[in-house]
Amino acid sequence: MTIPNLLTLLRAAGIPLFLFLVSEAKYSWAVLVLVIGGATDYLDGKLARALKQESRLGELLDPAVDRLYIASVLVAMYLTDSIPLWVLALIVLRDLILGILLLVMKRKNINPFKVTYLGKAATFNLLYALPLLLLAGGAGGEFSEVAFIAGWAFAGWGIGLYLWTGVGYARTGISELREIGSRIVRKENE
Repeated sequence: MTIPNLLTLLRAAGIPLFLFLVSEAKYSWAVLVLVIGGATDYLDGKLARALKQESRLGELLDPAVDRLYIASVLVAMYLTDSIPLWVLALIVLRDLILGILLLVMKRKNINPFKVTYLGKAATFNLLYALPLLLLAGGAGGEFSEVAFIAGWAFAGWGIGLYLWTGVGYARTGISELREIGSRIVRKENE
């Protein structure tokens, strides 16, 4: 167990805490949990590289925890009517398509996608956008307006980057699957 992996597990422990705080309508505290989660997401990767503690577990665990955070925030947003259904649908559709592609890749013994910088940026934007939109609905006053504007600014970039990186990951996966298919055809023709 490395320090970066421990940070990732600590970040994962924040997910049920976040959902509990949302269920109690303690949105400010819930957002604080997400901010800490976003900071540790950045920090675990930096530490893994700096301490040379990159691991296969970390490569798998980090994006899985990211997806769980986004899913928990989406659940919270849906339950509090803080975000339109079309935004939720776009995010879920992207993850569903990539999830199916990953299953196919796994069956063909192809390694999962390497998380890119833009993928991290997309996650970062979504992890800050969605809670700001949550706060906008419950804060009231001028802070609510600022949270709404900042939330949609992060959401625009986050959704755009999330979809863009999803297309990039899908293209990479499909390309690798085609290459394996070409190798099989060449072997059969030999």
